[in-house]
Amino acid sequence: MSLFITFEGCEGCGKSFQSKELYRRLLSYGIAAVLTHEPGGTVLGENITKWLKWHKELALSATGELLLFSASRNQLCNDVILPALNKSEVVLCDRFYDSTIAYQGYGRGLDFDTIKALNKLSTDGLKPKLTILLDMPAECGLARKNKRRQDRFEAEELAFHEQVRLGYLQLARAEPRRFFVVDATLSRKAIADLIWQKVTPSLRKAKSSRA
Repeated sequence: MSLFITFEGCEGCGKSFQSKELYRRLLSYGIAAVLTHEPGGTVLGENITKWLKWHKELALSATGELLLFSASRNQLCNDVILPALNKSEVVLCDRFYDSTIAYQGYGRGLDFDTIKALNKLSTDGLKPKLTILLDMPAECGLARKNKRRQDRFEAEELAFHEQVRLGYLQLARAEPRRFFVVDATLSRKAIADLIWQKVTPSLRKAKSSRA
């Protein structure tokens, strides 16, 4: 049952929790699934994450960010995502290339054509079947985060995060068949149930196409 699902959203939206919740539910139904995340998911990716998120003294340019995210994504696709899909497994990924468009494009102001070209190169054209966007006002998401231990992105000004949210909503409007937008201010259970209702038909289609 080969199916690729990604989770997207601004800081504090709850996507990591919901991706884990969906993963647990899939396993409970005996569905082979893999849960991974960006940046990271591989040895190279985890080391890149340290530079991207936690070395705040590093004066990293917006283009440098873009290239590091692309390198991490390429490794993740080759080592984790594509092998799992080739084994007919469901792959859940906490962030994927839409994050780069939202953060480095809308947030940092980098050229969209350049970003899209790098995304295509780093993924070999791989595209999610379903992208779950957990949407909430940027200030609400930031309020959920630990103020004493913020990474480089969480520490950005509110205006940056508002641009990121705008970017996500623009992406969702451009691809309504791929994106499923969920109100992230709802309860965790309500969100998880909405996601399951949305995912179930895709699981049936993936199963029938394999038969």
